[in-house]
Amino acid sequence: MITVTLYYKGSGGSAKAFAEEMEKSGIADAIRAEEGNLRYEYFFPMNDSETVLLIDSWTNQEAIDRHHASPMMKQLAELREKYDLHMTVERYVSEDLGSDEQFIRK
Repeated sequence: MITVTLYYKGSGGSAKAFAEEMEKSGIADAIRAEEGNLRYEYFFPMNDSETVLLIDSWTNQEAIDRHHASPMMKQLAELREKYDLHMTVERYVSEDLGSDEQFIRK
């Protein structure tokens, strides 16, 4: 699994308005329905009202590549421009938890 975290930063509430429009417009649901998408969720940091965190997980790189080639990416880019958002991105590849499993309460 590959997880990408995206921090959308704006001003005057624009990042939150962007996330709300993504949800209301159906773009977020369409992304969630794409083959290989495992998670697509927005979160709001408690200490930064001008940032929205997106956690976006995919089964593999091929699924991400198909997503990036989809028509939704154009819509997403247009909304980022509309709300004048800037992004920071981090990428994680999941591994077997191994010995860390004992510290995880399920």
